[in-house]
Formats: sequence, C-alpha cells, structure tokens
Amino acid sequence: MSRQLHLGAFLMGVGHHASAWRLPEADPSQLTRPGWYKALAQTAERGKFDYVFFADRLALSDRYGNDLQTSVRYLASPRLDPVALLGLLAGATSHIGLAATASTTFNDPYALARTFATLDHLSEGRIGWNIVTSTNDGEALNFSREPILDHEVRYRRAREFVELAVGLWDSWEDGALIHDKANGEFANPDRVHYLNHSGEFFDVRGPLNVPRSPQGRPVLIQAGSSDTGQDFAASVADVIFTAQPNLEKAQDFYRTVNQRLLAQGRAAGSLRIMPGVMPFVGRSRDEAQARFAELEENVHPLAGLALLSDSMNHDLSAYPLDEPLPDVQNIRGNQSRFKLVQELSQREGLTLRQLGKRFGGSRSHRVLAGTAIQITDDLQQWFESQACDGFNVMPPYLPDGLNDFVDQVVPQLQRRGLFRTEYQGTTLREHLGLARPVSQFTEVQ
Repeated sequence: MSRQLHLGAFLMGVGHHASAWRLPEADPSQLTRPGWYKALAQTAERGKFDYVFFADRLALSDRYGNDLQTSVRYLASPRLDPVALLGLLAGATSHIGLAATASTTFNDPYALARTFATLDHLSEGRIGWNIVTSTNDGEALNFSREPILDHEVRYRRAREFVELAVGLWDSWEDGALIHDKANGEFANPDRVHYLNHSGEFFDVRGPLNVPRSPQGRPVLIQAGSSDTGQDFAASVADVIFTAQPNLEKAQDFYRTVNQRLLAQGRAAGSLRIMPGVMPFVGRSRDEAQARFAELEENVHPLAGLALLSDSMNHDLSAYPLDEPLPDVQNIRGNQSRFKLVQELSQREGLTLRQLGKRFGGSRSHRVLAGTAIQITDDLQQWFESQACDGFNVMPPYLPDGLNDFVDQVVPQLQRRGLFRTEYQGTTLREHLGLARPVSQFTEVQ
C-alpha cells in the first residue's frame, strides 16, 4: 500500500475558535455532558480518524491581569479532566485511538503510568499520552508551587518522568502472566522486574501493579517545537504535534525532526509529524471565508490576549492595546509558540489588540477556508511535499465543523487513495503504522 496520511481529531470545547461559543447554534451547556463527547468521538470514528485528542490546562486562563475578569467573562474555558474522558470514550467506541494530555510537571510517574496502562487495557490498546511540561504560573499556584519551573528544568524532569513511565510499563514482560492452575503459579517472577530508580527528581522502586498492556505501552505524543522540545520528542515520542504557518517552514521542521531522530539512534520516519490545521468547509470558498470572517469578528481582543498571556506565561495587560507587541525577553512559557506570534506581529504590523483577535482565532495554527476539494488539495500538497505525515484537525466549531470534515473532506481523501476507507488494525499503534515495542527487560534472542 502506498503511503497514507494520518488524521487526528483535536477536540476542544464547542470548537477551537475563541468565539465559537457565540454562534447561534452553539450550546456550551453540553460541555459537562457525557453524550456530547460520545457523539464527537463516534463521528471521528465514522470518519476513520486515527485518534481523538483532548488537551489540558490545570488552571483557568487568568494570566492576563492576573485575575479572573477577562477569562471568565470572554472565554469558554471550563474543561473536564481529559484522562477521565478517555475511560468514558473507551466504552463508546470500538476502533478509534484515544489520546489526552497529562503534565510531567504536576503528576507522579507511578500514578500516571498506572492510569494510562489501565486505560490501555480497558480500551484494548487504543490509548495515547500527550506529554507536556506545564508552562504557566497559574498552574503552579494550584499545586503548591510558584513560580513555574524554568524551561530547561521542566524538560529535565520530563525526560526522567518519561523514562520512569516507560520502565514501569516495561516492568511486566510479555508472557509474565501464566495462570498455571495445576502448579499454583499465577505469574512468572523472572518476567516481573524492580526498577530501583534513583534520579534527580524521582526515586521509584516499581514494578507497576498493572501487567503489560495491549500496545506494550501507550503511544507517546509530544508537542514541543523549541530545540529542546524537538530533541526530547526525537528521543521518546511516537507522534509530534506542531504549529507550522506555511509549507516551507513545515518542510524544514519535518527534515530537522528526522535528522534529530537519526542523532538519537532512531530511524528517520519512525515518528509521525502532525501539524495542526483549522478547516472551514463550505459549499464555496466565499461561503467558507464568510463563516471564518464571522467568527473572527466576534473574537473579543482580550479573549485572545488572555490565551496568549497564558501561553507566554507573561501578563500582556501591562502594554497598550493599540501599540505593537513589545520585544518581550525571557519568556518562561511556550517559547516556540511565542516565536510564531512575534514573527506574525512583526510581519503584518499588528497592534496588541489586533494580535489578540488573530490569536484567539487560530492560536498560530493554519486556517483553511474553502470547499472540500480545495482543502483536500492543500492537505495533499503538504503530505506529498514531505511537510508532514498527517494532520491534527482542529474543528473551529462543534459539532458541525467535525461533521463537515468527516462528510466532505474525508471522502475526497479516500477517493485519492490518501486515507483509509476502513480500519486495518485494532490498536492506535496499528492505525499509526508504529511497531509494538518490546520490554526493555526482555532478552533479545
């Protein structure tokens, strides 16, 4: 079979666009109801997506002004625990992968490894973990820590955290469970292992008290695009999420990550690179662009600046709204995203007010507004130009934005032989074309 692209449904609130909740048909009251999430996941599964994905933050977006006035007034910001959502969706779907964010800054390796191993069993091998290092002081204040750890320290902790999680998942080898009733042996102790880890941040003996899961270990996803983040992803991740503004930069990112894979002793192409894209699908380009313009007009500038302040971990309320973004130094938050925003602001001469409206819409991801054929043409060009292995589809409004993509764009991709018409496997690793890892404790014969 020729190379085919991968699709993830990145679902957030009633849509990724900051003003999606203001559409007449939007119903934000659904955000705490199980049926809402079940229906979205089932729609993505009908479209044969590789996975649905839920991001997370461990605080409200209150960095702008360092109070609740802006975030509570202008943002549809409540969100449920995404890891708990995966348990709900495992029972509501049968094939699609299920991925969620969990922070290495404010979690414990043993507890997280146990939770994700449990979910991988309950879903029969469909779980992915999006590894993040929390970037915001608001999150730190909810966990008895402030300020947030420095960028390099966060990544050192993340590396050790992931090393431990993988070790715990590997601590039960395949075949450890023997259930020999005649001899009274439940498991083979030679295939269950202590870790006895003692490191900079953690001391963990192990083993895990959950046996090896169907995928061996959950799919590991990482979203850092800084140099440190790319190196981290190249060393541990199976999938990397990224925001890329144009084809040339995406191709450069694709080449760079694959070079970093080789430097880490991994094969080029062994990691799936998935940039985000926000599609507005219309019966005509004018119709799609009119819907996009409607949502852009409805973005309150402070809503976008609240999101940007959180991303930067820097209070932008100190600067005049009708002047350009200042040259802020020593950003302690999302450095790669800030770089994109800074380049956009300088390139287009945007004031802070204009930047707030723009960031509230796409949050630096690419927006496509056109017919299903036009959007498919664009996705095909990126995929065939070695700019990505697929896309994180970010519906700007829900549920219609996801329905439009599944009903109109997916069939176009399938007709061109670019995307599956049926699931060929049962696990998320199989959907992504990734090998099932062997336990590090297994002796290779």
